Amino acid sequence: MKSEQVIQRLSTTAEASIESLQEHRYWLQCERAYTYQPIYRTDGRLMAIEILTIVTHPSNPAQRIAPDRYFAEVSVRQRLEVLEEQLQMLAAREAFFRQHDILASVNVDGPTLMALRQNTALQELVATLPWMRFELVEHVRLPQNSSFASMCEFGPLWLDDFGTGMANFSALSEVRYDYIKVARDLFIMLRQTPEGRNLFTLLLQLMNRYCQGVIVEGVETLEEWRDVQNSPAKAAQGYFLSRPVAMETLDKVILTL
Repeated sequence: MKSEQVIQRLSTTAEASIESLQEHRYWLQCERAYTYQPIYRTDGRLMAIEILTIVTHPSNPAQRIAPDRYFAEVSVRQRLEVLEEQLQMLAAREAFFRQHDILASVNVDGPTLMALRQNTALQELVATLPWMRFELVEHVRLPQNSSFASMCEFGPLWLDDFGTGMANFSALSEVRYDYIKVARDLFIMLRQTPEGRNLFTLLLQLMNRYCQGVIVEGVETLEEWRDVQNSPAKAAQGYFLSRPVAMETLDKVILTL
């Protein structure tokens, strides 16, 4: 009886290992492509572009995989490979960013940014892109013996999705972000009532004390765009202003709305 139980356990373990290996292989086989979405100042001038990642698998290339799911499944080493692809792609378009004085934001998580400190080649590449900004996908709390100065050595940091997860006011007290992006969910929730609209204005005024400016995400209608323009926000992005478009079209981006 005991031997049968051992065999059963070994069989279960083997099946789990095979399944894990197959899942690991699946994520390694995924393919990536890149688009960008413009970020416009409230006066209509182009301020920056955000690099976005499209993930697909050869078994079903028409179906997109959520980027956050993909990055959660792959190792930090693989995330660094994606980061290098994005930086090389931006470096090839250096003349555009310098000519128009435009910034480019690249999404990165805390562990990947910290791992970048151990990659000399990537650090040297980052140093050649002074108009590039790392956009932290969420505020990351470091160990007590660590300092955000070790992360800020890569230039001014942006904070993404303020109002969700750990990206809240506790984050603002720990590091001086260059720009802070307000999540659409928070923006929509506050503009539903007159009291909420007033609170939105006060919130942005307060946030501006902690950064160079606030960027409102997810602007999808003219009314929302007008609300942002009449607020203390510095800039906005969203489908109303522009949907994500292929990097190959960067030279044709609208510089002023």
